[in-house]
Amino acid sequence: MELLSNGAPELGLSLDDAQLAQFETYYRELAEWNGRMNLTSVIDYAEVQVKHFLDSLTVLPALGNFLAADARMVDVGAGAGFPGLPLKLVLPGTDLALVESTGKKATFLRHVVETLDLPYVETYTGRAEELAHRPELRGSYDLALARGLARLPTLLEYTLPFTRQRGLVAAWKHGGEDLKAELDSARRALQVLGGRVKSIYPVKATGLEDNRVVVVIEKVKETPAEYPRRNGVPRKQPL
Repeated sequence: MELLSNGAPELGLSLDDAQLAQFETYYRELAEWNGRMNLTSVIDYAEVQVKHFLDSLTVLPALGNFLAADARMVDVGAGAGFPGLPLKLVLPGTDLALVESTGKKATFLRHVVETLDLPYVETYTGRAEELAHRPELRGSYDLALARGLARLPTLLEYTLPFTRQRGLVAAWKHGGEDLKAELDSARRALQVLGGRVKSIYPVKATGLEDNRVVVVIEKVKETPAEYPRRNGVPRKQPL
């Protein structure tokens, strides 16, 4: 985990030997399971350290001091566990919910959580459109994570219902004109769902120099009860 260890200080982090061993185990489980199911197209040892592990951690400098050691996080569309599980390994006191609609991927997530013996992690198999209406999940989280999930209007409908008022959504994006257009297209979604753009953080880390940014959205008012809409609608008919 040399690339991860060397890259972490650029994000204001220092990983100890126990944490690096956990990341090593995570990688080995990912590589083994990826031979059975399509978890990720990026599986090279060096690339995973940078493009998955470090990239997941870039949200921390973007958030500044917002994320408390015991914060509640939800990773929507968790896939193979990025960014939620790397953040959990760095912030072991946090409470993490992994939302994944594909049963096989959810099975992998539960396996990794058990293998790493991680407390306060729950995996939910289902769609965000349904899970965000469950009373124990709705409006319950300090931070919603969305990496490679959808364009912003759809992403916001998936994530904002999970967050508490004054909570945040962090979205991994690429900067430039495409992001400007995406932000413009999200104006109505922000207004309807109760969010506002708080900041756009340009990622500065070795190996991630491809104009990556973290868009941070603050929830400034409650999301109306009818959102998210039924399965498939947020993607097919974005706000």
